[in-house]
Amino acid sequence: MFSYQRIFLTNGLEVIVHEDHSSKIAVFNLLYKVGSRFEQAGKTGLAHFFEHLMFGSSANVPVFDRELERVGGSCNAFTSPDITNYYMTLPAANIETAFWLESDRMLQLSLNEKTIETQRKVVMEEYKQRYLNQPYGDVWHHLRDLAYERHAYRWPTIGQTIEDIIGYTKDDVWNFYQTHYHPGNAILVVAGDVTLSQIEKLAEKWFGPIPSLSNQAQKPQPEPPQSAKKIKKIHAKVPTDALYKVYKMPAKDQPGYLEADLISDILGAGKSSLLEQRLVKNGKIFASVGGYITGSVDPGLLVFSGKMEKGVSSKIAEEALDEILAEFLQKEISDMELQKIKNQGEAMKTYESIQLLNRAMNLAYFAHLGNPELYWEEFEQKSKIEAAQIKTWANRILQEDQASVLHYQSINS
Repeated sequence: MFSYQRIFLTNGLEVIVHEDHSSKIAVFNLLYKVGSRFEQAGKTGLAHFFEHLMFGSSANVPVFDRELERVGGSCNAFTSPDITNYYMTLPAANIETAFWLESDRMLQLSLNEKTIETQRKVVMEEYKQRYLNQPYGDVWHHLRDLAYERHAYRWPTIGQTIEDIIGYTKDDVWNFYQTHYHPGNAILVVAGDVTLSQIEKLAEKWFGPIPSLSNQAQKPQPEPPQSAKKIKKIHAKVPTDALYKVYKMPAKDQPGYLEADLISDILGAGKSSLLEQRLVKNGKIFASVGGYITGSVDPGLLVFSGKMEKGVSSKIAEEALDEILAEFLQKEISDMELQKIKNQGEAMKTYESIQLLNRAMNLAYFAHLGNPELYWEEFEQKSKIEAAQIKTWANRILQEDQASVLHYQSINS
């Protein structure tokens, strides 16, 4: 556990300070509480589009990256269904540059036609290269649309279709900016060789004057309960068949979420997992296999996926997967098996805490969920879960009427 302190500006910005004087580096992490789940059908991909726009220019910053590089800094960002996160690493002595850059684009980002069109071309090219022209690249377009009927999780962050990206108007872009990019919808974490008083003064100086806006973002439509298994088949020019089987699971803060995470770990995380040992190492059906959860704020998905050996059909692969899942539901989870997974989780958390950037990101993310303390509370809760609890939730979640299955089939098979 590491120390932190919280400040709340009158305009709604939450500021978290994590002092670490072991090096002369600082991390500046700004999380906006907006991701693709806040988009509307027909206007999808705007959250990701904004990630690109934010690295253009603002009123007093001609080129964002260039100004940061001048003081020895680097930056990046990512968009998820739930959040958009911007981060910089730079010498702590130059931390005020980060405040200047980030506050300027929060208040007065350049959204002229030239900028919008330039980034539109960039994002469209990304869409084509990563999702249309890559083998299996559109898997999550199909899988999300299959698993969800109403909720905005039914499209990936890049956007549901390339036509949505083509169709953004200047008003669409401006309204998205006004709705989501303001102090009341953001959490700032500054970590490293800094002090609380220093960051409090800088936050007031650079962000304090930015007006607070009421967050008028529409919440996503709740997903109706699933009552029957869903199946979709895709035929494409891919080397081998692939199988994606997902199950509905509880939301991030709900009972059963941590148990679902442990289920995915036991069954499909790493080379020693049950699925890897049975279906890859000692089988002739899967070339690769894994399990994980989407980790969504709203109810998400427990995912099992794999690629088949040459000539093996995804239908045969699903039967093999189902056999392992049925066995898992019948047998007891041994103490040794469960402890191994918990030890791996503890090792991962220790590894995460070494990097200053990871600490800053985790503080921001769990603050967005309601409280930075959830970062440690979640780990403590997970470490206390017993095998019987996992089996109870496995029997609730791993039901065929809660499954959505994508058979991604090679046209040669």
